[in-house]
Amino acid sequence: MSFQAYLDAIEEKTGLTPRTLVGIAHQRGFDDPATKAGTIIDWLKSDYGLGRGHAMALVYVIKNGTTISEKHVGTDGVHRDESVELWLDGKSSHPA
Repeated sequence: MSFQAYLDAIEEKTGLTPRTLVGIAHQRGFDDPATKAGTIIDWLKSDYGLGRGHAMALVYVIKNGTTISEKHVGTDGVHRDESVELWLDGKSSHPA
């Protein structure tokens, strides 16, 4: 599954856009560099029922922003992303 596919599935599972969840994480201080991924994963699991894979995609965005490595773009297979920039504002508003 691509990064973007994980983010899109998070919206389907929670009813919230990834940007909304990143905002909540920011309010809770989870974007602090000292915050461990496990803390964020536990929060996403308990409050939103997300599994580890989906939570880790969101952890990446919370910690690193919306840009992913070129190595994930244009490759073959199910892990391929269309762009180095991830879309956080919801599947229905995605311009692609």
